[in-house]
Amino acid sequence: MPVSRLSSICLSLALVPILSYAQSAVKAPGGGSLAEDLALEMPEIVIEGKAESLIGIATSASKGQTSAKELLARPFSRRGELLESIPGFIATQHSGDGKANQYYLRGTNLDHGNDFSIFVDGMQVNLRNHAHGQGYADMNFLIPELVGQLEYWKGTYYAQHGDLSSTGSARFKLVDSLPQGILSTTLGQFQYERILIADTIKAGAGQLTVAVEQQYYDGPWALPANAVRWNGFARYHWHDATDSVNVTLMGYHGKWNSTDQVPDRVIGSLIGRYGNIDPTDGGNSQRHSLSFDWVNQGDHTTTRANVYAGYYDLDLFSDFTFFLNNPVQGDQFEQQDHRWFVGGQLARDWRWDAMGQQQRFTLGVQMRTDFINGLGLYDTTQRQRWNTVSLNDIIQDTWGIYAEAEIKPTKWLRIIPGLRGDVMQFDVTHSNLPGNAGSTVQGIVSPKLNLVFGPWAKTEFYLNAGTGFHSNDARGVIGNTDPSTGLPANKATPLVRTYGAEFGIRNESIPKLVNTLSFWTLRSDSELIYEGDTGSSTPGPASQRYGVELASYWRPNNWTMVDVEATYTDAFLITQNPSNQKIPNSIPYTMNAGVTLGGAQGLFGSLRMRYIAPRPLDQVVDVHSRESIQVNARIGYRHKNMEIALDCLNLLNRYDYDVAYYYATQLKTDAAPVNGVQVHPIEPRMFRLSVTYRF
Repeated sequence: MPVSRLSSICLSLALVPILSYAQSAVKAPGGGSLAEDLALEMPEIVIEGKAESLIGIATSASKGQTSAKELLARPFSRRGELLESIPGFIATQHSGDGKANQYYLRGTNLDHGNDFSIFVDGMQVNLRNHAHGQGYADMNFLIPELVGQLEYWKGTYYAQHGDLSSTGSARFKLVDSLPQGILSTTLGQFQYERILIADTIKAGAGQLTVAVEQQYYDGPWALPANAVRWNGFARYHWHDATDSVNVTLMGYHGKWNSTDQVPDRVIGSLIGRYGNIDPTDGGNSQRHSLSFDWVNQGDHTTTRANVYAGYYDLDLFSDFTFFLNNPVQGDQFEQQDHRWFVGGQLARDWRWDAMGQQQRFTLGVQMRTDFINGLGLYDTTQRQRWNTVSLNDIIQDTWGIYAEAEIKPTKWLRIIPGLRGDVMQFDVTHSNLPGNAGSTVQGIVSPKLNLVFGPWAKTEFYLNAGTGFHSNDARGVIGNTDPSTGLPANKATPLVRTYGAEFGIRNESIPKLVNTLSFWTLRSDSELIYEGDTGSSTPGPASQRYGVELASYWRPNNWTMVDVEATYTDAFLITQNPSNQKIPNSIPYTMNAGVTLGGAQGLFGSLRMRYIAPRPLDQVVDVHSRESIQVNARIGYRHKNMEIALDCLNLLNRYDYDVAYYYATQLKTDAAPVNGVQVHPIEPRMFRLSVTYRF
C-alpha cells in the first residue's frame, strides 16, 4: 500500500527533530558535531554548468555539461526529463510511469534508448536485446538529488563511446557525499506523493551516503495508475591525495497500471481524453546494481577503473492494436525480461610536455556480458497468457578497446585522433522455435578525428568526424523464423555502420555569456531495427540527417541564469520510389528556453518552455503530429535549512500529445481495420508542493 498523504506529512514532521538531534548529538573526536567534522574533511567540489567556460576543454561545440544546481532548478514530472537539459533532447512517455521514457534527439526517434547511450558513473544503463526494444534505458532507478553533474556528447566522434551512441551519450555523475542530510516531502494533485530521506555519515576513513525514496502517483487517467516506486541508494566513498574510491549499491522496484496510446478518432466519442481501451495494461520492474569505481591521479597519469554487476526484471502488458489481429481474444501482449549483467572498464591517460604544450594519450578497454534468461513475448488477455510467441535465452558478450591522443603542436591547434575496435558475440542459447537458436561473432573498427582551432578572442572552432555503429537484437540477428508469422525471417545486420561529421563554434567573448553553434550530419547504413512489440525485424533503407543547433547561456550574476536552445533537423530515408522519404517521428524543430532566479537564501523561481514542431508520422502518407508547447514553472523560498517550493506543470494547460504514431487499429465496434493517428495525451495542469529540510 502506498504511503498516504497524512502519513507522509507525519513521518516528515516526526523525523525532523529526531534527525536534527542525532546530527548534533554525534560528536567527532575533537568535540565538534559530525556535520562539522565531515565539512572539514570533505573538499569543496565545484561542478561547472552550462554557462561555464569549456574553451580549451571541449572537443566539439555540442559537448556540454550541466551542474546539479541547474538540474534540480528545473520543474519536471518524470526523472527521464533530466536529460532534456541536453540541447534538443526530448523525453516523453507513451504508457505508464514505471517504464523507460520515449526519447528523441537530432531527428531520431530513439525509442527507449537505441542510438543514445546513457551512463550512471561508469555503468551503462542501456540494455541490449531488451524485451521492449533494443537499447532500452530506464532512468527510474535514479534519485535526482544524488546527481552531481550531467555530461553529454553528441555524434560519433568520441573514442570512449561505442555501441548505441551514434546520436550521442550522457553520463550522470553521482555525488561522492552530501554536505547536508535531506528530508523532503512532495504532495500534488492526482494523488502524487513523494518522500526522500538521505544523509552522509562518517564511516571509518571514508563517508557513507544512504538514501531511501518512495513515490506514489495515480495521474489524471480514468484508470488510476496506482504507480508505486521504491528507490534505495548506499555509497561508500574514500579518497586521499592520489586515489578516490566509490562502492555503490542501488535498487529500484516499481509497479503501475498503464493507459496506453489510443486512436485519436475515439477521444471525445467513445472515451474521454484520459480514457483507455484496455484497462488491464501495466507492469512491474526492478533493477539492482553494485559497482566499484577507482580513480588514481599520478603526476603524469590518470587511471580509471570501474566494475559493476546487476539484476534487472520487467514484466510489461501492452495493447496497441486492440482487436486487429485477434477479434475474439484481443491483441494484448506481455513482454518479459529477466537478466543478470556484469561489466567494467579500465583506462589510463598519459600526459607529457612537448612542443611547449601538454600532450595526452589515452588507452582504454571495456567489456560487458548480459545473461538473459526467459526473454519472452506472449499473447495475453487481461494479463493471462494463452500463446507463447517467442521465448529465448541469450548470452551477449561485448568487448571494446580504444585509443585517443590529444596533440597540441601550437597554442591554437588541438588534434585529437581516435580509433576504436569492438567485438560482439550474439548467442541465442535457447529458443522455443526451431532454427532460432545459434551464435555469431561480429567486429567493427571505428576511426575518429577532432580538430580544435583557437581560441582567438575567446572563440574556438571545431571540425569533428567519425564512424560509429549500433547493434541489433540477437533474436533478429540469429533467428531464421519470424515468430509472429512463422515465415522465414528478414535477418537483421548485427552491427550497423553510422557516419557523422560536425562543424561548430564556441564563443565566450561577451562576459558571462556562452554561445555555441553547430552544423552536423549523420548517416546510417540501415534503419533496420528489431521490433520488440512484434518479435520480428523490419528491414529499412539507409538514412541521412542534417541539422543545426544553437545554444546561448547567460549568467549575469550568481542568482540569474537565462538559456535558449534551438535545433533544426532534416531527416529522410534514402529511397528511390518515392525518393528521400521522411523518417517517421523525426522532429524538425525544437526549442527549449528558460530563466532561473534565486540564490542560497530567499526567494527563487524557474520558468521553462519546451516546443516540439509537428513531425511526420508516416514515410509515405502525408500525415503529421500536432505541435507541442509545454511550460513549467516553480516558485519557492529558502531560509536557513528549510525550503518550500511550488511547481506548476503544464502551466498553460495545453491539450497536446506526449507521443503520436500512425498505424492501423481495430476496435470491437469497427467492421475493419482503420488507419489513423494513435496518441497519448500530456497530463493537464497540476501543482506539486515540496518541503525540504537539510540537516
